[in-house]
Amino acid sequence: MKRLSSIKEKYLKLEQYFEDLQVLAELAEEESDEETAQETIAKYNELQNQLKQFEIESMLSGGDDSRNAIVSIHPGAGGTESQDWAQMLWRMYMRWAENHKFEAEILDYQSGEEAGLKSVTFEVIGEYAYGFLKSEIGVHRLVRISPFDANSRRHTSFASVSVYPEVEDNSEIIIREEDIRIDTYRASGAGGQHVNKTSSAVRITHFPSGIVVTCQSERSQYKNKESAFKILRARLYQLEREKKAEKLAQLESIKKKIEWGSQIRSYVFHPYNLIKDHRTNYETSNVQAVMDGDLDAFIQEYLSSERNR
Repeated sequence: MKRLSSIKEKYLKLEQYFEDLQVLAELAEEESDEETAQETIAKYNELQNQLKQFEIESMLSGGDDSRNAIVSIHPGAGGTESQDWAQMLWRMYMRWAENHKFEAEILDYQSGEEAGLKSVTFEVIGEYAYGFLKSEIGVHRLVRISPFDANSRRHTSFASVSVYPEVEDNSEIIIREEDIRIDTYRASGAGGQHVNKTSSAVRITHFPSGIVVTCQSERSQYKNKESAFKILRARLYQLEREKKAEKLAQLESIKKKIEWGSQIRSYVFHPYNLIKDHRTNYETSNVQAVMDGDLDAFIQEYLSSERNR
């Protein structure tokens, strides 16, 4: 009801905006007023942007779509090159969150030896964060001239992106004490002397599922433990959803898998500029804009294709 009421309220505001714009356009025409005409054009462009955003939000009808999102990025094989690519993806999502006025909070970050990162988990906080970012789940492939290759050869790198809806502590996900082991250890990497001198980092192993989560971004062991449990709940919740979806898929004889190597999107920086989504065939040559967080067109195409299935 809350979600539907929000959509209805936004629709009524857009309707009122449109009616006001019609009046303004008629006034500009009757008075032959150039200033009013320019104002009308500006408001029309703003309405177009609002309609585009409204269309995307109206596609988000899943039960978890309105939740915050927990995102994890892991580089593939390839050492520094893949780790650098993983960091580029992380920056892209952070920019996307910033563009949408969402908060982004790092839950766990492990830097690479030379450059890039070994893994990062962060939370994107905002309305429909999960609904938007679920389109990014899968393997992302990069083709470019490697800045780490002295011979300037072309390299292909992979990184996987996982997205989970944030689950409240009082949800249906129950974590029993006897099913987990909690280990503490000294955090590595940047963070100051206090982080490295005390056992503030936390690792939780969940025996029934085999899931292992780590968190070392905070100086406080308590806060790291809290964040680790948040990630674990989200992953267990996603696991249950996948099990249900798998059963449904078997009944319908349609089974989809996200596997390493079956990339959802390719980012080509050499010998030409092109980013292409292999699920929707949407593509753009504006590589820089996408890497700066302009993902809305890819998200909209994905949501449209899922709605039309």
